Amino acid sequence: MNENTFSFCYRVVMSRIGGFADDDIVGWLGLSPTLGGALGDYANAVYNQGRLDVRTRELARMVIAGHNECAVCRGTRAASSGLDEEFYLHVDEWATWPDYSDTERVAAEFAHRFATDHIGLREDEEFWQRCHVSLTDELVVDLALSCALWLGQGRALRVLDVGQACRLTI
Repeated sequence: MNENTFSFCYRVVMSRIGGFADDDIVGWLGLSPTLGGALGDYANAVYNQGRLDVRTRELARMVIAGHNECAVCRGTRAASSGLDEEFYLHVDEWATWPDYSDTERVAAEFAHRFATDHIGLREDEEFWQRCHVSLTDELVVDLALSCALWLGQGRALRVLDVGQACRLTI
């Protein structure tokens, strides 16, 4: 495991709003119940109605989590997914680790570029050719909307320094 992977988990953080505990990822949403409830519904749709298989979804989610430097996101694991810790240990090696499939790599690349170079991603014809070999248009839409949730929610958690516990199960 890369020694920097979870280094930010152990930093002492102080919430920028309220007095929320490090493991309270829901309480702060109560400060905006309408938007917080809608965000909860959005997350529920991504995790329970999304069409991406669990491995593809989790790899893309973890790539975004790394870019957000979000401890709660990096420490979260999908319950009953059958994914072992080995799967999560190699997230930073998404382009080269041999146990990720081509589809998973495409989704990871999409997530990486969604977080770091969305304009370049949009314009990269070679990527889109590879992408359409692995993912249907419907799955690309699910992936894009999932990445939007993870990027936005993860950045909000990091900026406000709320919910920065190191381990959760979804």
